[in-house]
Amino acid sequence: MIWNEERETMSDSKKRELHSELLRNLVKRVYEKIPFYKKKMDELGVKPSDIKTIDDIVKLPFTTKDDLRENYPFGMFAVPMSEVVEIHTSSGTTGKPVVGGYTKNDIDMWSEVMARCMAASGTTRDDVVQNAYGYGLFTGGLGVHYGSRKIGANVIPISGGNTKRQIMVMQDFGSTILTCTPSYALYLAEVGEEMGVDFKKLPLKAGNFGAEPWSNNMRKEIESRLGILALDIYGLTEIIGPGVGNECEYKEGIHICDDHFYPEIINPDTGEVLEPGEVGELVITTLTREATPLLRYRTRDITSIIPGKCKCGRTSTRIQRIMGRTDDMLIIRGVNVFPSQIEEVLVNIEGVEPHYQIIVDRVGALDVLEVQVEMNEKLLSDEIKELEALERKIQSEIESMLGIKVGVKLVEPKTIARSEGKAKRVIDKRKL
Repeated sequence: MIWNEERETMSDSKKRELHSELLRNLVKRVYEKIPFYKKKMDELGVKPSDIKTIDDIVKLPFTTKDDLRENYPFGMFAVPMSEVVEIHTSSGTTGKPVVGGYTKNDIDMWSEVMARCMAASGTTRDDVVQNAYGYGLFTGGLGVHYGSRKIGANVIPISGGNTKRQIMVMQDFGSTILTCTPSYALYLAEVGEEMGVDFKKLPLKAGNFGAEPWSNNMRKEIESRLGILALDIYGLTEIIGPGVGNECEYKEGIHICDDHFYPEIINPDTGEVLEPGEVGELVITTLTREATPLLRYRTRDITSIIPGKCKCGRTSTRIQRIMGRTDDMLIIRGVNVFPSQIEEVLVNIEGVEPHYQIIVDRVGALDVLEVQVEMNEKLLSDEIKELEALERKIQSEIESMLGIKVGVKLVEPKTIARSEGKAKRVIDKRKL
């Protein structure tokens, strides 16, 4: 279902015209209102008058998360605080949090793009949305809330955690749409199965899952166990929160709301802009955000732009589902390793659960990688030699995928910590 046909099916020429106009206005505004950008542009010798079309975006500076932290809390605001009606932040687990401000128009825009994302999974005003993203400074909960309200759906603001209550509410309130992280969706399935719940007998029909990379095999697992359509929603606090983009029912890439967020793919080492189909780092410019607009924000997410049009009728730019992050990427003996690659293997192997942890350590001068993966309860009675054979099979599959030697350790069911938010997949013990 397309929510905003006029904007989501624009012709290339009309979109180019819109992008160019919005970029000119944005650059003029940030140059005049945000000292950080004036200084950056002056250092590059770029004036707002130099930006005439969207092609000129390559003349503009990149923005990084470190830039945002260095301007904490309000140095990146382009409007007076009297116009800010809401503030959200990142978790701040690796330093000062990133602060995002929202004007009334920003909240309206956020509601609009979230409505598009929710509509892509089939959400209508007749649906009941069980919103298990966290409410508060984290953008997930309120983003879904605003989009659901825009559509006119009944939204249950249950937030994260309290899993057995989540399942009770799902049954008693007739939830039809689930929103949470994919790892939490699997945990809901696991707890529900222990409670004897048959999810396929519930009204639940679809879910918008995001906030962490997840594989197509994990999608199949969620769809099978919950009996729903599982779609990937993409967003990040720095840009708006969730709502930057979403998959449609064809699952052939994430449709970016590119009338508000202009995407580029760059070589993360050189900053060179790459062609459609080439894999690199996603960079986003917020074309319409008022309170905290960003030029060419380096997301650290690894993906590529998909050439061609989608069968759904949307003409918005599509990107591949996020493959990993440059800052989550592990370099093991010169090989780039993403947790999602390992997950892709594990979810395909019978006898293990989709719960795993990657332990990285250094022995002498050599990096070693061990994957701990939960076996399911049916294997507990198996003989040791059969479990060892399964470990060898998993090891062989992962080594074939990555091209490096790894260790594999089967652990007992439910011994790997569950997460109600983003799953912690990697423990890096190296002193780098």
